[in-house]
Amino acid sequence: MEDKILRKLFLGFIQIHILHHAKEHPIYGAWMHEELEEHGYEISAGTLYPILHNMEADGLLKREDQKVDGKIRKYYSATRKGEEVLIQARAKAYELFKEIKD
Repeated sequence: MEDKILRKLFLGFIQIHILHHAKEHPIYGAWMHEELEEHGYEISAGTLYPILHNMEADGLLKREDQKVDGKIRKYYSATRKGEEVLIQARAKAYELFKEIKD
C-alpha cells in the first residue's frame, strides 16, 4: 500500500526531473531511465515511456526522431510551455521544501 502511495507522490517529482533535463539538452528514454535510477527512483520502462508520451501530448515536451545505430531513437526537449511549467514547479517545490525541511 505504501509503495503505491509513494509512486503517486513521486510521479510529480519524476516529471519535474524530466523537464529539468529536457530543458538542458535533448533526452531519450534509456538515458532518462538511468538518470532516474541514479537518484533512487525505481521506475520501469513501461512506466517511463507513457510518462514521456503524456508529457509530449500535454505540450511539455517535443519529440525528434533520429536514426542511431540503425534504430529510431526518440529525443525529447522541453517546449516553451514545459519551461514555463518547470519555473512554476521549481518555485512551488522551493516553498514546500523550505516549509517541510525540519
